[in-house]
Amino acid sequence: MEIVHVYQKKRREFGRQCVFSDRKAKDVVDIQPQEEEKKNYMFKNPCEVAVQCAKEFSEHEVNTETKEYTDTGMNHKEGGWPKDVDHNEVEQVLRYRKKAEKEEKFPVAILSLAETMETFIMQNNAIDIYEEYFPEESESASLDAPSAQMLNVFRDPNDPPRSISSLSWYPDGGRKLAAAYSILEFQKAPTNISYHSYIWDLENPNAPELALTPSSPLVSIRYNPKDVHILLGGLYNGQVAIWDTRRGSRPIETSPVEQSHRDPVYGAEFLASKTGTEFFTTSTDGIVKWWDTRKLAEPIEELNLDVTGQALGGVSLDFESTMPTRYMIGTEQGVIINGNKKAKTPQEKLQQTFDAHHGPVYALKRNPFFPKFFLSVGDWTSRVFCEDIRESSIMSSKNYPCYLTGCAWSASRPAVAFTSRADGCVDVWDYLFKQMEPVLSVQVSNTSSVTSVACEDSGRLLACGCSDGSISLLEMNNTLSQPIQNEKPLMAALFERELSREKVLASRLRELALKERVKSSKPQQTEEAPVDDEDDPIAEAEENFWGSVDPEKWSEMKAKRMSLLQQKENNSDQQQTD
Repeated sequence: MEIVHVYQKKRREFGRQCVFSDRKAKDVVDIQPQEEEKKNYMFKNPCEVAVQCAKEFSEHEVNTETKEYTDTGMNHKEGGWPKDVDHNEVEQVLRYRKKAEKEEKFPVAILSLAETMETFIMQNNAIDIYEEYFPEESESASLDAPSAQMLNVFRDPNDPPRSISSLSWYPDGGRKLAAAYSILEFQKAPTNISYHSYIWDLENPNAPELALTPSSPLVSIRYNPKDVHILLGGLYNGQVAIWDTRRGSRPIETSPVEQSHRDPVYGAEFLASKTGTEFFTTSTDGIVKWWDTRKLAEPIEELNLDVTGQALGGVSLDFESTMPTRYMIGTEQGVIINGNKKAKTPQEKLQQTFDAHHGPVYALKRNPFFPKFFLSVGDWTSRVFCEDIRESSIMSSKNYPCYLTGCAWSASRPAVAFTSRADGCVDVWDYLFKQMEPVLSVQVSNTSSVTSVACEDSGRLLACGCSDGSISLLEMNNTLSQPIQNEKPLMAALFERELSREKVLASRLRELALKERVKSSKPQQTEEAPVDDEDDPIAEAEENFWGSVDPEKWSEMKAKRMSLLQQKENNSDQQQTD
C-alpha cells in the first residue's frame, strides 16, 4: 500500500525569493580559550564529526481489530431474609428453612439448579486454581532467632508528663492507638495537671489525632469491637464516660456521680452483646457494675465482690467474647475471681476463686486460642492458671527483683506472651521453647517503668506504655509473629501435660493434709490411756532370762516386788490422809 501526501501552497505565500552568491569568509565572533582550560586541550588530527540538523523519524503502520473490555464483579452479602427473621439467630434460620423445605416449589427449584451447579463443580475439579507449583521452604528450617525492633515513640505533649494507665488498639486494622493518661499516686498529682488523653495515628507520631477531654483523668480506656467510633473510659473519680470520635473530643454520655463507683475505675470491658452497647466495670470499692451505653443514668446490675465474708477490691478485668457468660476479676488481695453472669445468686456468681499472688493482680488475660487457660501478673511473678485446678498455677516465672505490671497474649501465636516490668523491660515468652525464662527481653526505657502492654490483632506490633508518658511501639520478627507448624496441637499437649502434673501434686497435697489432721487428733486419745499398759522391754527381757534359768527363783522375786509395791502404795495413802 502506497502512502501519498500532497502539500499545496500559493506562490505569493512563499515570501521573498532567496538570492545566493559567493563571498569570502568573515569572522563574526572570535572566542579565545581560557589559559587553564587550554592546558587540558588535546589536538586531534584528523577529526571526523557527523552532524545532522534534522530529527530522525521512523514510520510504522499497524491495523488491528478493536476489542472492548468490561469489568464485572459480584459482592455477596447476607440478605434476602424476611424482616421477621434475624439471620444471626440460628434457631430462627433453622425454623425458616424447615418451613421453606415443606413448600411445593422447593424440590422443583433445587432440581433446576442442580444441573448448573454440577457444571461448576466439574470445572473446579478439572483445574485446581489454588495449586502451589513452587512450595515454600520448611518453616522450621528458616526460623530466625527471636528479635524485636522499636518502630516509634509517642510522647505525652503535656508537661509534666503523666503515666500510661491503659492502652487499646483500633479494632479495624490497628492503624490507631488510644491511650489513657493519669497519675494514680494518691495526692501526688500537681494542681495544674492536664486531664487530656489521646488517640494516636501510627503514621504520625508528632501530634495526636484526637484529644479526649474528660472531667477527671482517664484510668482505663477501651474501643468498642463492634463500632470503631465508640470508646469507653473509666475515670479517676469513679464515673464512666462514652466518646464518639465523629462528634469531637467531649464525651457524649457520662454516668452520674451518685450511680458511679466510689474509687477509680481500674477495669472496663465491652461485652459480647447483640447490640454491642453493653459493658461492665470494676473498682477498688469492691463493686462490679454492668452498664448500657444508651442509658448511663444508672447501671443495669451491680455485684459486690464479697467472697466468704471478705470484701475484695477489683483492679483488673478480662472478658473473652468466645465465653459470653464468663468474666474474670483481679483483686487487690491477690485473688482472681472467675465469675459467671448467668448464675442466680451472688455466691454462685463468684464461686470459683484462685489464690494467685501475694499482692494486687495488676493484669490478667485469657489465651485467645485456649480460653480455659489465663495469664496473670502480680507481686514479682507471672503465672499461667487453668480453670480446672484452683490449688496452684500450672506454670510460673521466677521471682524478679522488681514488680511486674502488665501482660498480654499474642493474637497470632498461641504459645507467645508478653509481660512488662517496673524496671523498664518487656519480656517475650515462648512456652513451646522455654517455660521458666523468657526467650527475649527488650529494654524499652532506662529511666521509667513499663506500666501497660497491648498486642495488635496481627500479633506483629506491641504497644508499651511507660510511667513517663511515652508509648514505645515494638515490631516482632516473623519468629514471634507467624505461627509455626502444628503449634496449636503442640501447645494443647503442653497445657494438658502441665495440668495433669498439677492435678497429681494437688491430690498428693490433699492426702498429706488429711494425714496431718489425723495426727493432730491422736494425742488426745493417747493421753487418756494409762502409762502402765505400755510394755517395758527391760522387764520382759528379765522375765525371759529368769524363766529359762530358774523359774522358781523368778516367781519368788516377782512376789517380793509385788509386796514392796503394795507397801509403798499403802504408805503414800496414809501420808495423804494425815
